[in-house]
Amino acid sequence: MKVVLQKGPKTDLQTLVVFCAKDKKSGKPVSGKLSPEMSKLVASAHADASFNGDKKEGVFFRQCNVDGYKNILLMGLGDPAQVDGESLRVAGSLCYSALKAHKQTSAGVMAESFTKFMKDSALAVQSFSEGVELSAYEFNDLKSKPKKDDAKKPTLEQISLLFSAAPSAAQQGALKRAEILVECQNFARWLGDNPGNYMTPTIMANETVKAAKGTGLKVTVWDKARIKKENFGGLLAVAAGSSEDPRFIIMEYNGAGKSKKPVCFVGKGLTFDCGGISIKPSAQMEEMKYDMCGGAAVIGTMLALARLKAKVNVIGLVPSTENLVGPAATKPGDVYTARNGTTVEVFNTDAEGRLILGDALAYGSEQKPVAMFDAATLTGAILIALGNTHTGVFTRDGKLRKRIQEASDATGELVWAMPLVDFHVEDMKGIHADLCNISNGRLAGSSTAAAFLEQFVDKDIPWAHFDIAGTAWNVASRFPYNPKKGASGVMVRTFVELAESY
Repeated sequence: MKVVLQKGPKTDLQTLVVFCAKDKKSGKPVSGKLSPEMSKLVASAHADASFNGDKKEGVFFRQCNVDGYKNILLMGLGDPAQVDGESLRVAGSLCYSALKAHKQTSAGVMAESFTKFMKDSALAVQSFSEGVELSAYEFNDLKSKPKKDDAKKPTLEQISLLFSAAPSAAQQGALKRAEILVECQNFARWLGDNPGNYMTPTIMANETVKAAKGTGLKVTVWDKARIKKENFGGLLAVAAGSSEDPRFIIMEYNGAGKSKKPVCFVGKGLTFDCGGISIKPSAQMEEMKYDMCGGAAVIGTMLALARLKAKVNVIGLVPSTENLVGPAATKPGDVYTARNGTTVEVFNTDAEGRLILGDALAYGSEQKPVAMFDAATLTGAILIALGNTHTGVFTRDGKLRKRIQEASDATGELVWAMPLVDFHVEDMKGIHADLCNISNGRLAGSSTAAAFLEQFVDKDIPWAHFDIAGTAWNVASRFPYNPKKGASGVMVRTFVELAESY
């Protein structure tokens, strides 16, 4: 699915989409400059109460032949004062879905009908295009090939944004940025949607190497022998129950001078997690193929930064393994030594993500980054706290928290600051080792997990942990540009924004 910018009109297209906001005083739909014929159509739709310009509202006029277009789709934006990047992302998604539902094969959008409601028309183009192209993602790789009749079904492969004058260089640049961000976010989704037998640690590493070719992104992959040599005790402990060897994926992008410190991203890459000996309930265990979505987000972020040629140095780290039950599996009560020399008691083998992240964070600290961020589907507790709308963010650094919030505001990926204090650290102290991998009580599970991770980060490095367990998959009920069932690719856009802020 592609979005293109063109000077209009283009009456050879099957359908024209026109956006309207809802005027607060009159309650009538308002739009950009419309022809008398189009204005009459909008007014008649309002008169019979079928269209008011409300948010997410839409009405399709088939065979109406207005302004040379066979069909017209009117769509609402709601309060014009509240139109922003996220609302246009949603609008793009709903526009695509409506056109697809009405089996349209070609369509144009009157671009000024939505860009007029934002000061930055280029940002409006980017956000709308992201919504359209993110909505077109489907994971059908493992389905049998369609029958001949199914293959002939009408498809919508392109939407044209039609401007009254030639699109500006800024608008074209915004569209290109949207395409790169979407392609990299969709790659993160694709990594997550593949089942565990198609996305082992080795395959994940190989796909990263393959995707990085020609981008300027350097990828290094450590095998089990190198991981053991580098004293990644946590990664080895989690991998012990699986016949699949672990991998440690290192991605490096240098877009700035050598003297400039890198930004470091770390992502949890559990390609499947049954919980180990502390085995999970069988219900919905199939969703644990998504336990590597933090790693996928880091991979997508690194690819995007390289393709955008961002003027920043960045390191991406993904420890990847399976967590399964086997004759050599780590047992509750076992103790291992992490990369930084910390000893850890494993009281619950299902609290494994923090074990592999600890090694990666310790390695990341050694690279002396200007800031470090990690993303992980870490705790079920974060779903109880925040549901599937917000990603939980844990940091003690107020300036970093502000930077994260600004990046979140820019991308529409909602985050919420969660508590992290010394009490949470105390709860993670071990009995016969330095730390225990679960707390001594059931409360504040997301905060105690973050406190565990904090012990592997050098104190002078600004660091934040993103718990994406609630936002990494099955979030279309909140954000319609995501698949109804499947990975969201969450945090790719926000991490790109964060990296570019340095």
